[in-house]
Amino acid sequence: MSFLTLRNVTKRYGSFEAVGNVTLSVEKGEFVSLLGPSGCGKTTTLQMIAGFVDVTSGTIELDGRDITRTKPNSRGLGIVFQSYALFPHMTVFDNVSFGLEMKRVPKSERAALVEEALALVHLDKHAGRYPRELSGGQRQRVALARAIVIRPPVLLLDEPLSNLDAKLREAMQFELRDIQRKVGTTTIMVTHDQAEAFSISDRVVVMESGRITQIDQPYRIYEHPETEFISRFVGKTNMLPGTVSAVGDGRATVSLAGMPADVPADGLSMGETVVLCIRPEKLRLTPAGQGRLQGRVTDRFFLGSQWLYHLDGPLGPLMAVATNDGEAPLDPGAPVGVDWPAAVVRVHRGAMPAAPELESLE
Repeated sequence: MSFLTLRNVTKRYGSFEAVGNVTLSVEKGEFVSLLGPSGCGKTTTLQMIAGFVDVTSGTIELDGRDITRTKPNSRGLGIVFQSYALFPHMTVFDNVSFGLEMKRVPKSERAALVEEALALVHLDKHAGRYPRELSGGQRQRVALARAIVIRPPVLLLDEPLSNLDAKLREAMQFELRDIQRKVGTTTIMVTHDQAEAFSISDRVVVMESGRITQIDQPYRIYEHPETEFISRFVGKTNMLPGTVSAVGDGRATVSLAGMPADVPADGLSMGETVVLCIRPEKLRLTPAGQGRLQGRVTDRFFLGSQWLYHLDGPLGPLMAVATNDGEAPLDPGAPVGVDWPAAVVRVHRGAMPAAPELESLE
C-alpha cells in the first residue's frame, strides 16, 4: 500500500481544467519530482496535496487516511517555498522553532529538536543570526530545517532552489537529497529543471497540460520517453520525420529523405508517418563520405568536457555531441558524416510538430 495516494485528482477553474485525473502513488521515504513546463499543473497538484487549493474531484489519501477536505494546518505536512518565507525579525533558531510552537511542543523539548535540525543542515553555528545576515543558500537551509523539524509525514518542496545561482543550486541539490535520505521523509518536489529532478529523485512524474504523461525512474524517462513531447522536453533531441516503408520479422524500415532506417516494428504499419528521436550524444560523427548521413558543421559550442555541434544535412538541422579528447575540434563549414546505432532511436507516431523545439524548455 502506498503512503500517499492521489486518485483521479482534478482541479477546474470554471471551464478551465488546470489538472485532470491525476493518479499517483508515492511510497514511504520516496523522493518524487513533478516535472514539466510552466502551466502544466505541477504546482497546482502540489498545492492540492498541501490543502492550499481545493480539489474539484478525486481523493487524496495519506497513510490510509482521506485528507482531501482536511484543512492545511491539520495535515501536518512540511512545506518549503520558493521564496523561503522566513520571518525577518526572528533569529534562525526562532524561525526553526516556530512550527514546534504552533504544534504546542513543550519548550523543554523544542531546543533539542531545533539544534538537531540545524545541525542536519549545517547551520548550528548560525542559530543566533537573522535571515538578512545569511546567504541565499543558508536561508534556503533554514527553510528546510523549519520544515523537517516538525517531523512531517510528507515534505513538499515548491521549486526550492530556483532563487540560487547555478553553482550553489547544484551543490544544494545533492545536499537536499542527502538530508532527505538521513531523515527518511517522503518528499515531493515541484521543478521545471530537468537536471535537478533527474539527479536527486527516485522517480520523476512528467506533466503536460494538466495531465501525467509518464512516471518512471529518471534514467528510463530520458532513455525511453513514451511520447514525442517528453522526447522534446527532456534534454535535447533530434527529430527526424519519416515514413514506414517496410514491416516484417518484428522490425520496420523507415524512409528518411530516401535513406532507410531500421527500427522496432512495435505495431507500425506500412505508409505510417513517424518521427524518429535521437539524442545528440547518441549521434556519432564520422569522416566525410562515411556514415548514414552527410552534412556540414554550421556551428560549435565548447561545453568543457564536450563539444556541441550544429549540423546541416538532407534532413535539416541536427545536433551532435562529441567528447572533448583534447584534439582540435571541427571547424564550421567542415564536411562530416553522421551515424548512430539502431538501438538508440525512439519512434513516435504522427507527423512532425509544426514548430519543433530541438532544445529542452528551461
